[in-house]
Amino acid sequence: MAKPLPALVRLHLTGLRLLLVFTVICGIAYPLAITGIAQLIFPGQANGSRVKLDGRTVGSSLLGQTFDLRRIDPKAPSLPDPRWFQPRPSAAGAGYDTTASGGSNLGPNDAGLTKTVQARRLALAIVDGVAPASVPPDALTASGSGLDPDISPAYAEEQVNRVARARHLDPAVVRRLVRDHTQGRVLGFLGQQRVDVVTLNLALARLG
Repeated sequence: MAKPLPALVRLHLTGLRLLLVFTVICGIAYPLAITGIAQLIFPGQANGSRVKLDGRTVGSSLLGQTFDLRRIDPKAPSLPDPRWFQPRPSAAGAGYDTTASGGSNLGPNDAGLTKTVQARRLALAIVDGVAPASVPPDALTASGSGLDPDISPAYAEEQVNRVARARHLDPAVVRRLVRDHTQGRVLGFLGQQRVDVVTLNLALARLG
């Protein structure tokens, strides 16, 4: 007759069996089931909300990116390209660096932030041909993540004439694009209206 295993050994074996069972359920079966459901019902969102141009992935509608002159020439200075709608400033790395998401952590009374905001206000007023006082707040300050792709409709409207002029387009055409890409509040009451710069610029690219 086999000698029964000590209680401590039986306890460890029971724990090991439970570990294996829950590993299979929670570590394999559940993730596969959720992934399959997501791919079936929300394939675009499940794959990162990627946006494509001519069949090539050029970004994600969830992540902002820079639209500066270096997109044309890597040796060009890091200056905004007037042909594109510009996102809000970013404190993520050198700007919209997905490996360094974060804000500047500077408070409203920080002298450096105040000076930076004033410089941005004057620069944008000159570039977009508007009065400094009319530059909206989101054009002057970075988001908490540094990766926010959205700007306010006011900031998008400020850029319409500059983009139209640089692309030799009728401002009404560009303004219509902005209106078509303006999203309402979430559930009708959360947050504010917003414009996704990445998808808006993608629509501009498709105009040719």
